[in-house]
Amino acid sequence: MEHGAAGGGNLPERIGGYIVERELGAGGMGTVYLARSRGGRSVAVKVARPELAGDPHFRERFRAEVAAARSVGGFHTAPVVDADPDAAAPWLATAYIPGPTLSALLEAEGPMDEARLRGLGAALAEALAAIHGCGLVHRDLKPGNIIMAADGPRVLDFGIARALESTRLTATGTAFGTPGFLAPEQAQGQEVDGAADVFALGAVLVAAAGGSAFGAGTPMGMMYRSVHEPPDLAAVPERLRPVLAACLAKTPAERPTPAGLLDLFVPDAAPSTPAAYAPTVAVVPPPPPSYAPSNAFPPPYQQQTPPHSLPNSPLPYAAPSDYLLPHQAATELAPFGGAPDDDADLSFVAVGPGSSLLIDPAGITLGPEGAETHYTWAEIRTVAYAAEGPKHLGVVVHLHHGTAHPCVIAARRKSRLQDWLQDLPLILECFL
Repeated sequence: MEHGAAGGGNLPERIGGYIVERELGAGGMGTVYLARSRGGRSVAVKVARPELAGDPHFRERFRAEVAAARSVGGFHTAPVVDADPDAAAPWLATAYIPGPTLSALLEAEGPMDEARLRGLGAALAEALAAIHGCGLVHRDLKPGNIIMAADGPRVLDFGIARALESTRLTATGTAFGTPGFLAPEQAQGQEVDGAADVFALGAVLVAAAGGSAFGAGTPMGMMYRSVHEPPDLAAVPERLRPVLAACLAKTPAERPTPAGLLDLFVPDAAPSTPAAYAPTVAVVPPPPPSYAPSNAFPPPYQQQTPPHSLPNSPLPYAAPSDYLLPHQAATELAPFGGAPDDDADLSFVAVGPGSSLLIDPAGITLGPEGAETHYTWAEIRTVAYAAEGPKHLGVVVHLHHGTAHPCVIAARRKSRLQDWLQDLPLILECFL
């Protein structure tokens, strides 16, 4: 298979009954537009990517999740006002909330003090209580999904998270969400409930304090630390550390509920006046970090054969050449920074004993535990993969300069391997 970069399209005049004014951003889920109703109300309309629109799993879950999301009330969410899951490109409209994202605010103003952290934590706890009360789980709470509006923080994207998770792009055995804010059960591809959002809330407040609960570096490294290592709370004010440590407990049952968090953040609080923030475009997250590649498989072997076959394969099982499925980028090197926009919506994670594979908008990270290597999409020419035995996935990343880098991931079950093999062409379709 060969896949090239998708070309841009013209600005649509209308989406449903809304007049489109301009594009606000684009990412893994699709494109977000600022639009107005016939009565002049501003809305943010999110239109699904074509590959999602063609996935019946997505449409079915999208319809159910939107129905639930429209019942979410509370002070701290952006309400869902309209949607059309049956449109050629399904879309969702929410009230447009002017204000910077929490990530943009922190970049502009720096870390928050204890009083502001407590206020933010209480607001997010109220938002999660409203979302969970309608039977939803956000699954991707992060600074980029929180708008610091004039009347207090608002949580976005709670109406589409599970719909995305249900697609073949994020099926069983893969992770949906943003590394650094993923709960351990999410990072391991397990079932999640509202406790995963409480974990993310804790990580958000660590970030708002100027820290990073699970450090920096590669996404895979952050996910590994979220599962196996205690959070770094050094930047958090001392009196808040026990609360955030409870939020970031490895076991979901040990985390407090959103209602319990309100008592912990503001036990004797009187209503306060929220800080006002200048309106700005609030839906465009910062670009993904770039990581310098290093050779986790010394020395890299030179590609001597076409990408559809691997004689003398370094993988432990021989596979017939017609079963190896390559994905190929354009023949010219992509310009620096020319990878798809990152909404952190699309990712693929396969984790086995001693090795792992992560595919996301920043590129591909793979290799043995503790020595993973990251390659950006600008470096990657093709990706070949195959079932290497009943429970093993073999992946080889071929770079433009001629080297190839293999990795083998062992699945716990045969069905997990089949999930991986179905997911890989869909996620690679988005980036190659």
